[in-house]
Amino acid sequence: MARVFHFELPADDPDRAVGFYRSVFGWEINKWDGPEDYWLITTGPEGEPGIDGALMRRQAPGQGPINTVGVSSVDDFVARITENGGEVVLPKMAIPTVGYLAYCKDTEGNVFGIMQSDPAAQ
Repeated sequence: MARVFHFELPADDPDRAVGFYRSVFGWEINKWDGPEDYWLITTGPEGEPGIDGALMRRQAPGQGPINTVGVSSVDDFVARITENGGEVVLPKMAIPTVGYLAYCKDTEGNVFGIMQSDPAAQ
């Protein structure tokens, strides 16, 4: 069974948002050393219930949070999604040393991510 393992919070002002989440929830937030402005969020210690996530610059007006589901194959799940009335909004892309990611939309208009882990991704 595929599970939600990551969330993304869009922000107009990432520094302001980082300060908010650190102050309110005590989350650990660190800028990712990658090609995009992306801040990794640790919401609690390993072994406790919950998931970690990230904060990113808002890409479009009205963009809301996105949950990402871990899958065995992005290609297989894209096929399942489209066969069941969903659509791909951002095609499969490599996240170097992490894996492959695509963003999709369900039948209700909700955007979500699917990610296949692959440390060899380039």
